[in-house]
Amino acid sequence: MSVATEPHAWMGDWRELLLRLSSVEDAKQESQLLRALATPACPTVLGFANAHAMNSAAHDTAFSMALARCDVLLRDGSGMSILLRLLHQEPGLNLNGTDLIPKLVQRFGGRTIALFGTREPYLGWARSEVEVRLAPHSPCVCAHGFLPDEHYLQLARKHRPALILLGMGMPRQELLAQRLRAALDYPCLIVCGGAIIDFLGGKTARAPQWMRAAGLEWCYRLAVEPRRLFRRYVLGNPLFLGRALRFTLSAPTIGRRAI
Repeated sequence: MSVATEPHAWMGDWRELLLRLSSVEDAKQESQLLRALATPACPTVLGFANAHAMNSAAHDTAFSMALARCDVLLRDGSGMSILLRLLHQEPGLNLNGTDLIPKLVQRFGGRTIALFGTREPYLGWARSEVEVRLAPHSPCVCAHGFLPDEHYLQLARKHRPALILLGMGMPRQELLAQRLRAALDYPCLIVCGGAIIDFLGGKTARAPQWMRAAGLEWCYRLAVEPRRLFRRYVLGNPLFLGRALRFTLSAPTIGRRAI
């Protein structure tokens, strides 16, 4: 169950998340990160912090705690870049999951990969994308994203996938990721992937490259799915920017974890 934060308590939650945020400055460090993520020594959770995540963390303590407990937390999106610049920090690379996760899938080629999320037919199409193009020698374990948590735990225990992609959206995937990490006893990477399975399965199209480079992919997604994403972007982005300004006016200097 989600627990609402007290007024202004969200600033402490934001501070904790920013302290956990890893700094990746260039392509060499990104390659080092991918190599490390592809060779976990124990169950490891990868999460992404974007404007929507920060807004959610401001009113949902359980989600904020789950996100802060990720073993690796990466910056995702132009909103976080703005926040970090307000804090006089270089934002580094924009390591959004939609671009990063397919690179990870390729590095797990030959090992079992689990896709937990979305619904058919998109889940099946995502499986084909993984098995045919990204990791052709990897068997896939799949389950749609509307099952009880215990079902995913049982599948993971039985098949022991080296890579588990969760595509259920926030906050469910972050909460489930923590349960999976606690329950599994072998090295694996658990990724909080948001819409990644929808992207792999062709349900959601990518924005043109120029929009991605300009940090405007959210505009494209809003145009494609206005009803679903209106609250997240049209209402959520101004709310995030207002909170970012309030936070930076009251926050001391915040360090970041280096890769």
